Amino acid sequence: MCRGDDRVLTNPVYAALTGPHAGVAEVRGNARRYPPAAAPFLGLPDDPTPQDWADAGVLLGPGTTAALMRPEFPIPDGFKLDLHIDLVQFVAPADLPAEDPEAVLLGPDDVPEMLALVALTDPGPFRTRTIELGTYLGIRREGELIAMAGTRFALPDHTEISAVCTHPSYQGQGLATRLIRAVAAHITAAGRTPMLHTGGSNTNAIRLYNSLGFTLTNRMKVTLVQAL
Repeated sequence: MCRGDDRVLTNPVYAALTGPHAGVAEVRGNARRYPPAAAPFLGLPDDPTPQDWADAGVLLGPGTTAALMRPEFPIPDGFKLDLHIDLVQFVAPADLPAEDPEAVLLGPDDVPEMLALVALTDPGPFRTRTIELGTYLGIRREGELIAMAGTRFALPDHTEISAVCTHPSYQGQGLATRLIRAVAAHITAAGRTPMLHTGGSNTNAIRLYNSLGFTLTNRMKVTLVQAL
């Protein structure tokens, strides 16, 4: 399983949009962003120059908000800081992956149900085209989608597990753990290392990831900025 250069983990959006996800990136100069219908994230180099920020402003357009995911750093004139959210990043242990016979592959026809499940559980950004960024698995009971998880950021050597959520009526049954393991199996089969992010105050999720043997790699911020 590839570990590669873990320094890219401190700037995962830029690493993805200049790496495996370069083909989906909207680009101006060194600034990159995901299509808004796929994800709200903006990527900039590790040490962005004034020109990089200027390009980001043009790429976003006045009044548009985007999210940076990286350690906190100053926001220049030309942007309004909307919100800081504490974030923690974990990398999976080698023994995490395990296929699950009940997990089914989700596709475009499942997106309305996926969006409804996200609206109930708030696992983080998931939009109408997010499914295009990776592989999503779900568990159904009597035809109803009750839990899901998938992959979002694809970095050079790591792939992010994302959108882990379970319908409130089915929580506490270990479905999230099963899907995390199943998604990890897809990631490792491709020769990559699973990683993930969660809110710094999300104690339940952090407790789960610790129990599964994940290693804390970075404390970061999601920073929402608006181009002026």
